Amino acid sequence: MTVNSKILSQFGITLDLAVEAQEIVRGQTGQEIPGVAMDKEKYSNCTVTTVRILEQSAEQVMGKPRGTYITIEAPGLRDNNREVHQEVVEVLAKHLGRLFNLSPEANVLVVGLGNWNATPDALGPKVVDQVMVTRHIFNYAPSEVREGMRPVSAVSPGVLGITGIETAEIIKGIVDNIKPELIIAIDSLASRSVERIATTIQIADTGIAPGSGVGNKRAGINKESMGVPTIAIGVPTVVHAAMIASDAIDRLFERYKTTPQIYQAYQQQVVQEALNEVLAPFGGNLMVTPKEVDMLIQNTSKIIAGGVSAALHSGISSEEFSMYLH
Repeated sequence: MTVNSKILSQFGITLDLAVEAQEIVRGQTGQEIPGVAMDKEKYSNCTVTTVRILEQSAEQVMGKPRGTYITIEAPGLRDNNREVHQEVVEVLAKHLGRLFNLSPEANVLVVGLGNWNATPDALGPKVVDQVMVTRHIFNYAPSEVREGMRPVSAVSPGVLGITGIETAEIIKGIVDNIKPELIIAIDSLASRSVERIATTIQIADTGIAPGSGVGNKRAGINKESMGVPTIAIGVPTVVHAAMIASDAIDRLFERYKTTPQIYQAYQQQVVQEALNEVLAPFGGNLMVTPKEVDMLIQNTSKIIAGGVSAALHSGISSEEFSMYLH
């Protein structure tokens, strides 16, 4: 095991991004993972990596259920660059649309997971604020329905600490009543690398597994629990402090590896003990987010809302979305 993989185990850190899980496993074995297929596409301002977990044995190795995980990486997302943002909206819509095959009349539920009072965990509610919802138009103003428009509803159910109800229970109650044919759940994620904060979007047709996401406490929101196909969209907004410290120590000693006595003194056990001491006041569970996270969440939520709206309403142009925002 590498230092980082031991840190993951020691602090109970889960890898929300499939590309990171693959990097860790490949780093351990030095070879491709049986039962896992990967493809890459390059665009002007972003790279798309598709990881497909095809076999049960690969599920166990990767720590993720079988399915398709699409990762869009665009460093320019952090900048206020309209061209980059628009391209990512289009790429997101294109790849999201490939994951579902619905009739134009299909009812879709968009769920914004997370805590609107905690900015790093507010991505889901922010997306719901901006996504194009239309189910009420179909129900109460059918004459206003446009060709290429699909009935879409959206909800931000909050978190257990606010509502006193498990998020999955709220969503299941809504699903049982409105009977959507697809759920799209948006959530904040944790990454192992600060470079991926607000620059990476993951789309997965597996829904959200139990314990994933920033909250790390919620029940699964997927086809098994909801009875409806569920697609998850997430953006990393935090990194565990232990991962940042471990990476910094790795880089420090990598620079001094030509000095044998220093490099040899670098022992994994020593690093783990030091991290334990530093993080002890927080029970070993300290998450770090950038100070400009408000702006990053605002940008990424707008991009995801645009991509979701474009994928679900093929007949409505991006210029027209604002007319239908609730």
